[in-house]
Amino acid sequence: MTNMPPTPSPTRTTCASLLHELQIIWDEIGESDSERDRMLLQLEQECLDIYRKKVEKTRKFKAELHQLLAEAEAEIANVVSALGEHTSFSRGRGTLKEQISAIKPILEELRSKKQERIKQFSEIQSQVVQICAEIAGDGQSNSSDPQVNECDLTVRKLGELKSHLQELQNEKIFRLQKVNSHINTVHELSAVMSIDFSKTLNEVHPSLSDPSGSQLKSISNGTLARLTGVVHSLKQEKQQRLQKLQGLGRTLIELWNLMDTPVDEQKGFEHVTSLISSSLDEVSSQGCLALDVIEQTKVEVERLNALKARKMKELVFKRQNELEEIYKGVHMDLDSDAAREILGSLVDSGNVDLSDLLSSMDDQIAKAKEQALSRKDILDKVEKWRYAIEEEKWLEEYERDENRYSAGKGAHKNLKRAEKARNLVSKIPSICEHLTAKVKAWEMEKGIPFLYDKVPVLQSLEEYSVLRQEKEEEKRKFREQKRLQEQLAAEQEARFGSKPTPRKPLGQSTSANTMVGTPTGRRLMTPSGRHGVSATKERRESGRANYMIPVNYVALQKDDAISRDS
Repeated sequence: MTNMPPTPSPTRTTCASLLHELQIIWDEIGESDSERDRMLLQLEQECLDIYRKKVEKTRKFKAELHQLLAEAEAEIANVVSALGEHTSFSRGRGTLKEQISAIKPILEELRSKKQERIKQFSEIQSQVVQICAEIAGDGQSNSSDPQVNECDLTVRKLGELKSHLQELQNEKIFRLQKVNSHINTVHELSAVMSIDFSKTLNEVHPSLSDPSGSQLKSISNGTLARLTGVVHSLKQEKQQRLQKLQGLGRTLIELWNLMDTPVDEQKGFEHVTSLISSSLDEVSSQGCLALDVIEQTKVEVERLNALKARKMKELVFKRQNELEEIYKGVHMDLDSDAAREILGSLVDSGNVDLSDLLSSMDDQIAKAKEQALSRKDILDKVEKWRYAIEEEKWLEEYERDENRYSAGKGAHKNLKRAEKARNLVSKIPSICEHLTAKVKAWEMEKGIPFLYDKVPVLQSLEEYSVLRQEKEEEKRKFREQKRLQEQLAAEQEARFGSKPTPRKPLGQSTSANTMVGTPTGRRLMTPSGRHGVSATKERRESGRANYMIPVNYVALQKDDAISRDS
């Protein structure tokens, strides 16, 4: 295939025609050859200048393309390095424009990735700055978007920033929880003590008392410190008020007990007395520690104290009556008149604290109750013994009644009572024995004699035992005397053939019957009963002196009587 001659370009054709036209014009003008040569040389120079400028411009454009390509490659390298990616690329072969066209999409993609990564960093950094500002107490941060370090946009750096943000978010949540917890505590304490909740929080930070919730709650160190201080202060105030009310409540109870205040009057302050045994954490009722409650309680205590001063003397003697009743109930000795005289002098003198006096009397009452309790078992046995003695006396009188078996009114009841009395009287020795053992054991333990209506019980038991033995001896002698009289009557009948007029046996007179009867328990338990033994002996001697021998009685020898009978 042969090479074709180059086709003249339109520009060259135009230049030749223009030059031809210029020659014609010069001919018509009549320009000289030298002028024509000068002008043609000028045209050539101008054309060279144009070509030279064009070449320079083209060379410059080529350099720019090289610069652009180099910059693109450098930017790609920087972006890849900043993003931490391990991608590689090749510009390929071809013209500069082709290379630029090949590298441009890669560069655009990397730029997009970079912008997206910068956006992520910016968002996270904005949140970090905001949370740091909240913790620092600056509130809403008004500064511009934070500067992102575009040289390090790696995934690792982004992860570290996210971790830091997560830590700050956790710290914010913890602080917010702490703030809410403190707010709840302040609310509870304010409710218990009737304190203005909103005002208290507003003094700490206005955002804490914002009812609309439009403001973010402050979580700064300063806010937390002030909140902690407020909570501590309110808890101390609560403790002081509780201690004050507990003291007033105890005083109220003491005054109520002293003056026997009716339960209906006490109900008005049950909300105060119920706090006496409560711990600090248990007190949660609304308004129970309000200042007006404390003031009302103080006024009531002052009123009761004034009333106490007027009623104290009455209370002292009321305690004395209670003490006397306890002693009286267990038959203990108490000099009531002397005690009342002493108490009256103490109260009237004003030199003694009446509260201490009442406390002392309460101690005496408690001690008397303990003593009464320790005497109860023995007193029950003493009462049983006394009852047995009374029944014994009744039985003796009943058995001396010759008409006891008549069909009169109440005879059947008396027979039943006599049967029970005999059974009870048969147990008297056992009752006395057990009672004596109990009393001795009690006296050994206490180191004092056991008194019953000022008389030692052991003494009464001994006297009763002596009297009972004497009574038994007298009964035995009476039976022996009766036997002798019956023998005498039989001998007289055998000798004289007639019965003598029956005489009452010795001891059947009224005075003798009275002498034989057992003294009552009441006499044994009184000072006059202590002389019972000597009185009985005197009566026994007088009974012996009054003993009368029948006028027709002849003292015979035993052998003579037998011989006459034969």
